[in-house]
Amino acid sequence: MSVHELLREGAGEVPSRVMNTLSQLIQSLDISGLSSSFTPTASRKTSRTHWDWNDEIMQQESSPLRAVNITLDLRKRFAYLSGGRGQNGSPIIIFPEFPAFGEIQEREFHNVLTYLTSVPSLSATGAGFILVIDRRQDRWAAVKGTLLRIAGSFPGNLQLVLVLRPTNLFQRTLSDIMFKFNKDEFKMKVPVIMLSSVTELHSYINRTQLTIELGGTQEYCHERWISHRTAIEGFALMVKSTAQILQSFGTELAETELPNDIQGTTHLLAAHANRKDMIKEDLLLALEQGNTLLESINEPVARDPEHNMNQDELENFATVQRLLSQLDETERAFDEFWLRHKTKLEQCLQLRHFEHNYREVRGQLDQVAERLTVFSEVGISPAHADHIFRELSSHEERVCVLDQTQALANEGDQLILNSHYAEDSIQPKCRELRALSEELSASLQARKDHLLRAMELHRSLERASMWCDKGVYLLASQPVDKCQSHDGAESALQEIERYLETAEQNQLTDPSNIYKDYETVINQELRKVFQKQVSVQEMFEKRRISLKKLAAKQTRPVQPVAPRPEAFIKSPLSSPGKSRQTTSRQTTSRQITSTSLSEEDENLAILRKHVMNELLETERAYVEELLCVLQGYASEMDNPAMSSLIPAPLQNKKDVLFGNMPEIYHFHKRTFLRELEEYQDSPELVGRCFLERMTDLQIYEKYCQNKPRSESLWRQCSDCAFFQECQKKLEHKLGLDSYLLKPVQRITKYQLLLKELLKYSKGCEGSEDLQEALTSILGILKAVNDSMHLIAITGYDGHLGDLGRLLMQGSFSVWTEHKKGHAKVKDLARFKPMQRHLFLHEKALLFCKRREENGEGYEKAPSYSFKQSLSMSAVGITENAKGDNKKFEVWCNSREEVYIVQAPTTEVKTTWVNEIRKVLTTQLEAYRGRVSVTNLESKSLSSFYEGDRSMKEKKGEPSSPDANSSSSPKTKGEGGELYNNVNLKAIP
Repeated sequence: MSVHELLREGAGEVPSRVMNTLSQLIQSLDISGLSSSFTPTASRKTSRTHWDWNDEIMQQESSPLRAVNITLDLRKRFAYLSGGRGQNGSPIIIFPEFPAFGEIQEREFHNVLTYLTSVPSLSATGAGFILVIDRRQDRWAAVKGTLLRIAGSFPGNLQLVLVLRPTNLFQRTLSDIMFKFNKDEFKMKVPVIMLSSVTELHSYINRTQLTIELGGTQEYCHERWISHRTAIEGFALMVKSTAQILQSFGTELAETELPNDIQGTTHLLAAHANRKDMIKEDLLLALEQGNTLLESINEPVARDPEHNMNQDELENFATVQRLLSQLDETERAFDEFWLRHKTKLEQCLQLRHFEHNYREVRGQLDQVAERLTVFSEVGISPAHADHIFRELSSHEERVCVLDQTQALANEGDQLILNSHYAEDSIQPKCRELRALSEELSASLQARKDHLLRAMELHRSLERASMWCDKGVYLLASQPVDKCQSHDGAESALQEIERYLETAEQNQLTDPSNIYKDYETVINQELRKVFQKQVSVQEMFEKRRISLKKLAAKQTRPVQPVAPRPEAFIKSPLSSPGKSRQTTSRQTTSRQITSTSLSEEDENLAILRKHVMNELLETERAYVEELLCVLQGYASEMDNPAMSSLIPAPLQNKKDVLFGNMPEIYHFHKRTFLRELEEYQDSPELVGRCFLERMTDLQIYEKYCQNKPRSESLWRQCSDCAFFQECQKKLEHKLGLDSYLLKPVQRITKYQLLLKELLKYSKGCEGSEDLQEALTSILGILKAVNDSMHLIAITGYDGHLGDLGRLLMQGSFSVWTEHKKGHAKVKDLARFKPMQRHLFLHEKALLFCKRREENGEGYEKAPSYSFKQSLSMSAVGITENAKGDNKKFEVWCNSREEVYIVQAPTTEVKTTWVNEIRKVLTTQLEAYRGRVSVTNLESKSLSSFYEGDRSMKEKKGEPSSPDANSSSSPKTKGEGGELYNNVNLKAIP
């Protein structure tokens, strides 16, 4: 369809078709189904028919002739539309005076006339055109040429041709004659009238329809006419282009498949909204341009209200108004269509969010339900059950999924109330969410009730177990020797009777009633407590019987006095009856003694059992506490919801704060606790378990070495909201620092429990293992303690690991003496000792200065500034220094450097001297293993021990070379000195 046809559509047919098509799309939108497309099949076919038809209209071949294309030809003004009309409304085309008319090319002539005949409306062109040819200043030849050209190529219908013939007398006469003879040559089907003047012209056309140059009153500006025609046609093309864009975009929207994910839907909605905004901008630009054009056309009337527009101007004005109206209607139709489409996409996005949240909430519900299975245990003690109950309550508080589930179900209900197209999909999910929420709430409540029942049972079991333990202690604490007397037996018996009176309120009742009341929470502990209760009752019964027998004897204590032999001869009281009575007493005494020994063994077994129970119960509680710390604090440091509460110094410092606590927990949970439980019935053999796991228990050394860093970090961040929130959730009365101390307390607790077991297991099988386990645990504690001091050394250039294993460490008073120089130092050193902390390694002896640090807890731990190091390959030792039996000397370089060391006690001195002797002996033996005796003699290797003969001679003691001999393989000389005279640095 051409632009001129578009402009000449009187009823605005084409834009109306666009609007109707958009309306058809809107009506065919299916907003109630679940289909991802906009329209059902039938509706889409209908919509496609309209769009195809409109597309056919829009894509018709457009006229190549527009004012902008032939502007140069139009500006020659050899023909123009003045806007005038004939009596029947025929458009008037004027051919003004144009001397160069004969030079106009045929293409130019054809284009201008074709364009001029396409401008008026179809109703006006149907009446035919009136041509006014002004050739008053020309010759007949010009008239003839014009008529021949018009007759041969005029593109429109003609009604009348009016020719103003030349005014020159000759040319006028010639024109009259030649027109008559050549009339048939023009081949025009309409009248051609030759006029002599404009007055005659006025008889055919009203003056108001003629321009001023033809004696009329009509104002005409050819440049203004060209400008208006160019603008109108440009605006018409803009309207057409906008309609095509709307058509394309509307088709795209109608055929859009709805995405199945949030991101895709969001992206599609944003993309469509962006394109819609761009199209709206084009529409607003077109409306603005149309209004500007309308003002330009109406400008003469606005300037002079008396001005009358010619017919062409009126048609131009009406055309622009029509285009603006149609454009406005098209915009409203598209806005309505877009609103429906946007609503569809927004509902799709709401559905995708709902489905995504549904999947997340459903997964969380499944996780919570699975997590509840962890709380199926009823615990092993009241504290354990209470801990599980508090964990369950805390878990219930943290579980916000129930609120999320309810909120999501309400959100789904709101979508349905807002007439969402996916109601059939949303409603079942809402019902399912509410059902799962109610089921989970009921399960949580049932689990809490279950644990409450378990706590009641555990309290009863604990009360009964404590009664049994106190009873056992009562029996074990009654001294056997005091029970041999009548009063002692009576007192012990009354004590037992009083204790048995408390049995009713502490012992378990009939088992059948307990099984009935606590059927759902019965565990193996119940059977053990019943057996324990029965055993204790039997023990009490045996003790009562024994005490009653002793009380009934009413015998005086017999003093063990050896009788003289003659007494049996001289005494008249000696008789066979008396002899039998004496024998009977001796037999009874032996029976009582045997019974006492049996009861003592039984009491020891009970005490061992009690210590073992304490070991197991505290071990279980310890494992639970570690788990509580790891879950309640360590895991929460990785929780994104808690990250905002973690201060900057604590960020990414979980390994520093907790050290290797996870490793300790897994060892005790998976290995050590289970193996300890295997020795529950044979406590005296539990030392084997400790010996087998002694290497694993060395993990505590790593934890203790990290403890100062952990303590420092805790002090720095102890008041932060993160720790407070975690403690609040766990309902702990104590802070995290108390729980971080648990591993240190636990490793020290083992040696106390082993001492107790060893105390009650002397002479039993496994006592040697208990002793060895105790020694090993003490060794670990010593290694831990030594390592804590070792890591506090500062200023040492080198790696402490290169010095070998740390053997001993301790604080001493030290004096120094040097033979070469340092005289002042030597004199001062004799009177003022230096306080030094010594570290004995396998390869070196380190002298450090102890410095106390300010602070609290581990921050107050001392540090040690390195001062001096002596290689053990060049060290000698004098065991007895003059003046004090707590002193010994360490020297090197043939006594050029001497360090007099004073220990706090003689025992400490002896221990250090023996340990240093072992190091030197080990080095010497290693050297002797590589070097022959001959080489040793040639290198003058000697070891001598120098006794303090002069002191002994003054005291009158005999002088003997073996007076201070040692078991060491070294030889000893005078002075009690032990050293290596050879350069032992070559010894590895």
